[in-house]
Amino acid sequence: MASIFKRKRRVKLPNGKTVIQQSAKWHIKFIDADGIERRAVGFKDKTASQQLAAKLEKEAELARAGIVDRYKEHRTRPLLQHLEGFRQSLLARGNTAKHANQVTSRAKRIVEGCQFKTWTDISASKVQGYVADLRNRPDGISAQTFNFYLKDIKQFCRWMVQDRRASESPLEHLKGLNVRTDRRHDRRALEPDEVRRLLEATRAAGPRFGMDGYQRVMLYRLAVETGLRRNELKTLTVGSFDFDNLTVKVEAAYSKHRREDVLPLRKETATAFRSFLTGKLPTARVFNMPDKTAKMFRADLADTGIPYVDDSGRYRDFYCLRHTTGSLLAASGVHPKVVQSIMRHSDINLTMSRYTHIFRGQESDAVAKLPDFSISSSQQQVVTGTDNKPVDVAQSSPEKLTPQLTPTAFPVRNQLAADVNSFSIRPERADNHKPLQGETLCTESRGLSPSVIDKKQIRPTGFEPATSGLGNRCSILLSYGRN
Repeated sequence: MASIFKRKRRVKLPNGKTVIQQSAKWHIKFIDADGIERRAVGFKDKTASQQLAAKLEKEAELARAGIVDRYKEHRTRPLLQHLEGFRQSLLARGNTAKHANQVTSRAKRIVEGCQFKTWTDISASKVQGYVADLRNRPDGISAQTFNFYLKDIKQFCRWMVQDRRASESPLEHLKGLNVRTDRRHDRRALEPDEVRRLLEATRAAGPRFGMDGYQRVMLYRLAVETGLRRNELKTLTVGSFDFDNLTVKVEAAYSKHRREDVLPLRKETATAFRSFLTGKLPTARVFNMPDKTAKMFRADLADTGIPYVDDSGRYRDFYCLRHTTGSLLAASGVHPKVVQSIMRHSDINLTMSRYTHIFRGQESDAVAKLPDFSISSSQQQVVTGTDNKPVDVAQSSPEKLTPQLTPTAFPVRNQLAADVNSFSIRPERADNHKPLQGETLCTESRGLSPSVIDKKQIRPTGFEPATSGLGNRCSILLSYGRN
């Protein structure tokens, strides 16, 4: 139930005493249609304030019942006032002033371009038509910028709903374009040799945009090896480096995702920066980067003879150094999750699809590793474990029962195998052919291959279990002799 009261506050008098004073007007406390406690300023007259409280309470009940429009007040307010509230909300959520102003300015451009005055004027078809007109101009925006405009005006409308200023967003169903069909500024990574040429040419060049050649070399080198963004590099201080642990830290206030990032450094790079920063205070900025970093990089790139735009229309600008980081890590065989962590991406698809590029020769090397299909299947043979030469083990004729061993590895054994193959195996044995006895064969074989035959004494009553190739051949020969 609504109630009225007078606000009290402590006031310090000129004589130093503190007294409690009441407000001249009555204040009203009531529950609105959303169940939230609200307060409103009444009148100096108590009766009039009670009547206003009763009216506000009645309107809230009607709104909860769906009889009265609870958003009537916000519907009649100018959209520009809502946009300012939206900008303040972005700042309160921890976004930078640059980001808040950019998002708000895009939404404001659409509102003013479509001549929307209040919330009820917003039309999805008009918004889509206006942004499409920005794209269809001779110097029109790209598909990606089209999506940025659409995303920002939709974000404003969602904020209106979340802040209980509107019941629903009239633009929620609008969809963006496929950015793959209209890429205006695709980047490509620098080849490792191109990075070296860039650093060498930059070192030899004179001062540019307030930075000498060596300072620019250190800037480009750190950008390639860490993947830090331009604004992150610009805000680094001497205290950002930990030369003992070989790391560099980006403060949360300057990181894109508002989180403190600690990135590893190569040992050689840490040594170079220790010397580069000698004598500077911990709070001093590492790089005195100009606002026109892109022009500075393009001038240094021109000294190397590397074109700014390649034959495919891809650009080599300052931001391509970050693409080079991801591509070099991927080409070095680093696990994709590690690459994602170093690049500090929330989505691994962004890491692998946009920030990793194929270097020259990688595709040819990969294809060269495929099997050689010019060899017929009949030429594919099993490889032995002796000297890695193929032999044919598919033959089933009696002459091929004993495989040919490598002549260079076991010459004595091969001689014995040849002797075994020279015996004629017949179903009926002639009287003048006597079967070889086990002790006789092994006595002969002991003389043929003293380095291979086991030195233990052979018993005349039988054979020990064969463990070598020679023992196997003895067993085969005895079985033929008994038949």
